[in-house]
Amino acid sequence: MGLSKIQRKQRIRRRIRKVSVGTESRPRLSVFRSNSEIYAQIINDREGKTLVAVSSRDKELAKAKGTKTEVANLVGKAIAEKAKKAGIDKVAFDRGGNLYHGRVKSLADGAREAGLEF
Repeated sequence: MGLSKIQRKQRIRRRIRKVSVGTESRPRLSVFRSNSEIYAQIINDREGKTLVAVSSRDKELAKAKGTKTEVANLVGKAIAEKAKKAGIDKVAFDRGGNLYHGRVKSLADGAREAGLEF
């Protein structure tokens, strides 16, 4: 019998995390996508600290109208702006076991447009 959907996603997540590790010079941009919301964090794995976090539930972004993909793009732009204020220019992208299309891709494109490099 094959893997369940959850087991497959966990396997992909572990495979991604082997490669992308957040350091001080290049922290990890982690994306979590639920059915209705999207969350993004910039994490320093060496210290185990979240440096910057943004989600579609934040007050400014919760008022935004549009599709989930458009809101994800706004979340990407918001995390890039907060990262710039915190002095972060380069990150390692962690898609969190999700496929790189749709909302995850939109978030990444928004972050790139606002100036993050990955």
